[in-house]
Amino acid sequence: MINETESKIEEAIRNPKNVGEMADADAVGTVGSPDCGDMLRMWIKFREENGRKVIDRASFQSFGCQTAIAVASVATEMLKGKTAAEASGMSGQELSAPLGPLPPVKIHCAQLVEGALRNALGVESSEPPKTTSPTLMDQLSAATQPTKVKIVIDRKET
Repeated sequence: MINETESKIEEAIRNPKNVGEMADADAVGTVGSPDCGDMLRMWIKFREENGRKVIDRASFQSFGCQTAIAVASVATEMLKGKTAAEASGMSGQELSAPLGPLPPVKIHCAQLVEGALRNALGVESSEPPKTTSPTLMDQLSAATQPTKVKIVIDRKET
């Protein structure tokens, strides 16, 4: 039997909002999780409203699980009209609230969205930065650089 949270996640996956790059973005944030391999990038565009700089729109790209996509979809809708300070104060739990309580194994998906948002807004995380290995794109880009290789064959006679 499917519960209400799962139903809302499935709906957000079927009809995700604000997916894709934003060419005229004012801010971009990227975060990845070496634990699960998910990566999320968020774009933010601001506008002036009543003398305040507020979020006009936000979009995202995700390479990850369905829950991360669903959270990013609802979060980008929630951010509209918020100031950077208001948005940066939102927790992963607040960003995922429209979906209902996430299962404990999926809480990291909301934290991923929160991390991308904070990264875009230039907010320092309270956690130390995680080191990640080079991405496939980094490795492919590095492979196009001319390099010299020295091969040494050590033959020991027995």
